[in-house]
Amino acid sequence: MKLGLIGKAIMNSSSPDLHVRLGKLTGIPTTYDLFDANEEPIDSLESQVKKVMAAGYRGVNVTYPWKEDAVRLADHASEGARMVGAANTLVFERDGIFADNTDFTGFISGFRATLGERAPGRVLLLGTGGVGKAVAFGLGRLGATEVILMDLDPAKSKQLAEELKAQGFAASTITPMQLAETVQACDGLVNCTPIGHEKSPGCPLPKELVAAHHWVFDAVYVPAVTEFVAAAKAVGAAVMSGVSLFVFQGVDAFKRFCEDESKRTAADEQATTLYAHYRRELLGEF
Repeated sequence: MKLGLIGKAIMNSSSPDLHVRLGKLTGIPTTYDLFDANEEPIDSLESQVKKVMAAGYRGVNVTYPWKEDAVRLADHASEGARMVGAANTLVFERDGIFADNTDFTGFISGFRATLGERAPGRVLLLGTGGVGKAVAFGLGRLGATEVILMDLDPAKSKQLAEELKAQGFAASTITPMQLAETVQACDGLVNCTPIGHEKSPGCPLPKELVAAHHWVFDAVYVPAVTEFVAAAKAVGAAVMSGVSLFVFQGVDAFKRFCEDESKRTAADEQATTLYAHYRRELLGEF
């Protein structure tokens, strides 16, 4: 099964390891290639997708900056992809291209695997790009009492708030001036900005604002222990690292790529094992 990832700055991605590992665990010989626009120019997502389809690929994952283009390119889309308006998984079927958003489903699975039946409560979400949108809708589906959005582009956060409200989820926006007072009144703090990534080091909010009563999620997983995650652990806050999302979105994508229902079931059954593996490898947790 030929798979790949299309995006920018992805050469350090762990996705090839995850999908090849899942292939071995499920008995499906799998290859997974990286198509990085920073390494070799990509004219458009559509042109790259045509190339990989012609080369016999079963499907691809899609990341920044093409997640919204991905759902528009598809002939069919899952509920999550339609709701979020973005896709990170494209499957090449006989009747066209199918788009899914496994960031949406993977966040929900990862939240439950990490934080159990804890209620999300009132959540501050920083960053309303592709993964931020998926996580915001995931929080709504998990029953968050309110999702409060902040983005460097206020128009983006306001638009997402309206989209969430249109689906029946409580949502609002704040400005950076309101950050400190908002954090204190929130149960969950979520980072979906690039801040904390090895190429964009730092913490998305002042570390001293993080308290023991918070639960924290950082979508960044390279490095696995970001400054935000470290700050949360230092004060005893509950933490869901980006490793959770990485694993569960990957498992959900692999299941979409599988053509055999029994193989999908086998992949699902390996999720816990894989999660334990990457917690050891990336987080150093045993």
